[in-house]
Formats: sequence, structure tokens, C-alpha cells
Amino acid sequence: MSIRTILIPLAGSDDIGPVVELGLTMGTDLGAHVEVLHILSDPKDTIPLLGEGMSVSMIEDMIDAAEKEGGDRAARGQQVFDDLCRQFSITVGGKPGEAGASASWGQEVGRDDEVTARRGRLADLIVVGRPTETSDVSSTLTLNAALFDTGRPVLVAPPGGTGNFGKHIAISWNGGAQAARAVGSALGMIKRAEKVTVLTAESDRTTAARAPELAAYLEWHGIAPDTRTFSVEGRQPGGADLLAECSRTGADLLVMGAYTHSRMRQLILGGVTRHVLEEAEIPLFMAH
Repeated sequence: MSIRTILIPLAGSDDIGPVVELGLTMGTDLGAHVEVLHILSDPKDTIPLLGEGMSVSMIEDMIDAAEKEGGDRAARGQQVFDDLCRQFSITVGGKPGEAGASASWGQEVGRDDEVTARRGRLADLIVVGRPTETSDVSSTLTLNAALFDTGRPVLVAPPGGTGNFGKHIAISWNGGAQAARAVGSALGMIKRAEKVTVLTAESDRTTAARAPELAAYLEWHGIAPDTRTFSVEGRQPGGADLLAECSRTGADLLVMGAYTHSRMRQLILGGVTRHVLEEAEIPLFMAH
């Protein structure tokens, strides 16, 4: 898939530098347009949560404080955006049809997950930060909306920055539909990588035979990957085993399907997906 537009929805974290930097790096490499969207919560939405017994003036003070906090966070975010655009020498603005990468800053008031889902469906790639223990709950809602409500691939930035990435891409392959969708969406990046390694777990659910099948498919696209089968602790493949294998091979980007155990709101992620999202120190290219 050709990636021409990238969306970075910002919500729930003051540490936005790594995710904006990752998105602008992608935009620069691909000559794409990067839209950084700061999502502001509507302060009036907090009123039902304030409880009874509060006077009108108290409620107004709470709304004013929330508006100020949101405005301050937006100002800090835009400063980070401006600084990184100068660092990357990336054009701010840009129009369809113009050559080279460009970027824009925008703001929208609404629920983080609803705005991310609606705007994300009109982007070729969504870049989000990996939630941490100190992140707002809205960070998790934004990530879940991007993964499960947009139909688009998602690039997840680890905390602390990424450095160079995409030179050695690992693919977590089990033959499933989600993994296939991730590979198809990342094919352009995979073609540009210096090295590609297909990782398959040997378990009750997966078999080493799946790796050569993907390798044969990639060869039709001019890609000659290595294949590795790794053993797992216990009967089911786990995220810790997968991340350990990425570390052993020196991969700097992991392509994988995003799995969930819940059909109701996709907040309960599958074991491997959940662990990788909680612990990965390299960027993740994911699709559901």
C-alpha cells in the first residue's frame, strides 16, 4: 500500500516528542504528508463526573481549569511540533500533488477515541505512542481506536525515542489474517529494509512450516528474507518469547497482527499483543 498521508493523534500524554519524531521520520522517508492532531477534551464533559453538591461557581472554576490545562498542553505540543519540523527541514503546510514531505498541526475538540477513529479512516497510516504506566487512560483509548476502529495500519512508538529503524524488519508470522494484513500494509517498508527476518513460533497453534510460505510470497516482491523458528516457554506462544527473538536478531522494527479476545470493545487484547504493546522497546507496525 502506498503511504501518502500519516495521522498522529495526540492525547493523554505530555511526552509527545518520540511519537511526533517517529511520524515525521516516516513522512520524510516516504515523502508523505503528516498531520499532527491534538485532541482536546470538552471540559463540559467533566460535569457529570463532578458529583452533587457543587455550586455553579465551583463548576465554572473546574471548567476554566480544564480549558487552561488543555490549552497549555496544546501550546507545548505545538512547540514540539515546530521544533521537530525545523530539525527535519520539513515543509509546514503542503498541498496534494506537491513533491516531498510536509506536515501540519491541527486541533479538534472531542472524545479521543471517537476523533481518532473518524480521522484515522482517512489516513494511510496512524502513528501513536505506546501507553506507559504514567499515561492517561485516553492514550489507551486512542491506541485501541486506531488499531480496531479505523481499518488502517498503526505504527506504535516506544517511549524514549527510536533512533534509526526500518533497516532490519522482523515479521511475526502465524499465517493468520491479521498478520497477512500487517505484511501487506508494510510491504513498501519491507522492500526498503536492508534485512528482513520472518519469525515463527513452534507451538500447538503455529508450525515452522508457515515461515517458508511467507518467504516464498515475499520473494515474488523481490524480497529475500531469513526465516527463524523460535521455541516458546509453555504451550502457547508468548510476547516475551517474540520480543526476545527480536532482540537476538537485532531487529529494529516488528511487523505483526493485532489480536484481541473481546468483540465488544476491543479493550481486552490477546496475550501476545498485550505483552508486546506493554514491553516493546522498538517500533511496532500493527494491523487488525
